[in-house]
This record gives sequence, structure tokens and C-alpha cells, in this order.
Amino acid sequence: MKKYFPVYVRVPVLFALFFLALEYGIDSGEQPAFMEYPVVLVLLFLFLFALIAVEIVASATDKVMTRLMTEEERLEKERLDNLPFTESEFYKRVMKKLTRSKGIEEEGTLLLDHDYDGIKELDNELPPWWVYLFYATIIFAVVYMARFHIFEGDNQAAEFEKEMIAAELAIEEYKKTAPDLLTADQVVFLDDPADLAEGKRLFDVNCVVCHRADGGGGIGPNLTDEHWILGGGIKNVFNTVMEGGRDGKGMVAWKVSIKPSDIAKISSYVLTLQGTNPPDAKEAEGEIWVDTEEAVPAENGAVETATDSVPAAASTVE
Repeated sequence: MKKYFPVYVRVPVLFALFFLALEYGIDSGEQPAFMEYPVVLVLLFLFLFALIAVEIVASATDKVMTRLMTEEERLEKERLDNLPFTESEFYKRVMKKLTRSKGIEEEGTLLLDHDYDGIKELDNELPPWWVYLFYATIIFAVVYMARFHIFEGDNQAAEFEKEMIAAELAIEEYKKTAPDLLTADQVVFLDDPADLAEGKRLFDVNCVVCHRADGGGGIGPNLTDEHWILGGGIKNVFNTVMEGGRDGKGMVAWKVSIKPSDIAKISSYVLTLQGTNPPDAKEAEGEIWVDTEEAVPAENGAVETATDSVPAAASTVE
């Protein structure tokens, strides 16, 4: 046995099994049990020390016994130790328990009275491994029938559908709060000074070429008056920046290069430009937009709620 499982195999395997047993038996969350509970580390060291001590004692005992043997006993021990695994006593004992096979010298006790042209039949027992496996299949069949046909448990297809529905709901919940998965329906005006300052920085980097630094308009329209080509309000402004302006002559869709959370900051900053009346501003384009559902910035930068509503020419700033 020691030949096939030497000490450098036995000790690590037993130590690993002991560690796994402790880890499985102690709920320590995401951290290993020996990190969460120092006493577990002490137990591991004690177990390792016991393993090493047992191996040392066993080795010393084996040496003493070998010295006490006669020459013939030593030769016999060496012969047994050098036998192939399939001829070892350990292997034979295991196979005998698993198969309950009889030696050829015992065949006389197994003979049946059947005789077919000189061919006789042996009454061997069924191998225990096969019998136990057969019993296991019967138990499995009973449990399976009870679960799926009596108690109407979910099969794999039903479980998959439920998991998919749960995953979709979890994704939708995540999208509601994920800043970079914002949509026009979810965006709100950001009045935090830090967000508006970041929105101004992003506006200066990406938008001043067409709209000027003061928002008075150049190639693009004036962003400081009450007129909007594709609709005002945070939702429409956000959607226009995300998806782009009018086909063929509007601005590009910025969603390919700017994150939705940053577009929300830019859109909020754009709305703070309302009523600033910069010099040499471009003439108004589009229709007046007043949103009764959204908080919009007043001329002084404060947020107030509009009371009148005038529909835009389209449902979506350029």
C-alpha cells in the first residue's frame, strides 16, 4: 500500500481533505475559513503535525520490524512489496468485496444440476457493485417520478425559462440605476454644481466648434433662447445629443464617443444657458418649447417648473 501511496502523496491528500471538510463545515463567507477564524488555522496546523508524527512513527516502526526479520522474511517482504498492483493483497481484497467471486477450487460448490451437452452452469452471486448500482437506479427513478410527475416539479426547460425571466428583470433593475445605461426616459436634470462643471468642460471640448463657448450658435443653432428645433427639456436634449440631429444636416450622434452619464451632464449644462443672451447670438430657430413635466433652469441658473406648454415641431436639440 505504501508503495502506491508514498508519504509525499498521503500527507498532502489527507491534509487537503481535512481542509476541505473544515471549509465545507464552516460558513466563512467569501474568505477562507482559516482567514476568518484563526482557530481553524490552529486546527490545520495540529492536523498536519499529527500526520507528520504518525508517518515518522510508522517509518521508525517499519525499520525496527525489518531489522527483527530473518533473511527469508525480508526476501518475502521485498517480493510482496514489488508485486504489481493487480497482484497485491490490497487489490485482491478490494476486488473480492466488490465481486464476491469464488476461486476455481470452489467451483464444485457452485455447480447447478443443469447439463447441456456437457456444458454446466455455475450459480455465481451477482457482483455487489452491480446490485448496489441497480438499487440506486430504482431509488433515483422513484425520486424522479415523485418530483416531476406527482409534485409537478420544474423540468430543465421550465427552470431555464424562469432563470431567463429573473435575469431580464435583474438587468432592467440594473439599467434603472446604471449611469452609463441611461436612456432618454430615465435621464433627469442634474443640478449638482460638480455635474454642471463637468458638463461645461465636456461642452467646451466637444460642442463649442458648432455652438460657440457661450452657446450663442454658429454652424449649430443658438442654445440660449427658448426656441428648439427638435424639442427642449432634458429628455429631448439628451436624446438629440445621443442620437444626433436632423438627417443630412444635423449634428452627429455623440453616443459613439461620449458615455450616456456624460451626455446627461452636457445636456444639463446646455439647459443652464437658457436666457443668458450672449452677444451676437444666432437668430432663433424652431419653436418655443415649455415643458410642464420637467424642471428647467431659469435665467439665473436656478431650477423652476414651467406652467405653460407649447409643443415642439418634433418629439426630439440641435
